[in-house]
Amino acid sequence: MPGRSPLHLAVALDGAGWHPAAWREADARPRELFSGRYWTELVQEAERGLLDFVTIEDSLAPQSTLLDGHDDRVDQVRGRLDAVLIAARVAPRTSRIGLVPSAVVTHTEPFHLSKAIATVDHASLGRAGFRPVVSAKAGDARHFGRRDVPVLERIDPADPRLLDLFEEAADYVEVVRRLWDSWEDDAEIRDADTGRFVDREKLHRIDFEGRWFSVRGPSITQRPPQGQPVVSVLAHITAAYRLAARSADVVHVTPFETNDVHRILSEVAGVPHVFGELVVFLDDVPGAAASRKERLDSLAGLEFTSDALVFTGTAGELADLLLGWREAGLSGFRLRPGAVPHDLEAITRALVPELQRRGAFRTEYEADTLRGLLGLPRPANRYAPA
Repeated sequence: MPGRSPLHLAVALDGAGWHPAAWREADARPRELFSGRYWTELVQEAERGLLDFVTIEDSLAPQSTLLDGHDDRVDQVRGRLDAVLIAARVAPRTSRIGLVPSAVVTHTEPFHLSKAIATVDHASLGRAGFRPVVSAKAGDARHFGRRDVPVLERIDPADPRLLDLFEEAADYVEVVRRLWDSWEDDAEIRDADTGRFVDREKLHRIDFEGRWFSVRGPSITQRPPQGQPVVSVLAHITAAYRLAARSADVVHVTPFETNDVHRILSEVAGVPHVFGELVVFLDDVPGAAASRKERLDSLAGLEFTSDALVFTGTAGELADLLLGWREAGLSGFRLRPGAVPHDLEAITRALVPELQRRGAFRTEYEADTLRGLLGLPRPANRYAPA
């Protein structure tokens, strides 16, 4: 790919796929959605396609068609495994692909998540990240009982409660990052002869004091192999763009046309990578993907729409779109397979070869860590002497 930055690709894994009727497809595996084997095989397929990373969706309440609260539907997938634990399960069974679980940062504690993601980074030898997720839902809050949250009837980007949640998320990520640095890289001595396992002078209190968190530190887990695992943020609104600009290595954005790309890039200046987000239905024959989506819509009883562009077409048509948006300034894409395994395999076995033929995507992994795949340097420890 001489003269041009390489295109980066990730996939977002969510159950049987992003279409609510995907679990009813003939090749779906609904009985295995809660098994480690299922998730391992999906990530291994993504790795065979040389993708940069996978993200794994998560939430604090069962999926619902309602903005806030449970619905009464029994014809859609409900329930999840914990995304961070999935990443830990998959880590030793993969070797190069990045693992980026989602984690709801509202109601949870940064100390716990920092050591969980650090552990995944150790288990994967430097391939971990996480995607902080904000929850404004009253149903989620009732699971914890720590704060009163009114039922969300609509999303108002200017709602001060929503703005507060994103500010809280930014502090959360800052605490996590400081805890990752609270051990210097050479803090462990492990010298049995002298009886010194650790150099206590190289463990640091972070002493974070903020509106939402008061965390002393240090962590109980040594610094991750990457120093700082990758943080990615999905952003649709100004508050989320601000979170990404302050906290993210990768921001996922949702343009619907090229003009949207230029506008969004101005919102997230300074973030190393800006990935476009698309839901994809792919087939070899023109028109087949659209027909398949219509059939799934019929099973679901409504037309599937998304916060991101819903693409139906061939791998060649999708490659045209992605490369056009790359010219507009995006560095990569996170693709949401409409139905799994069909659309995941279409990405790895049709789209990737098409991009390779055009000289736009790697033909082998060029790094062993996720930061390395994304061209991000390993950061210095903020607490170590210069």
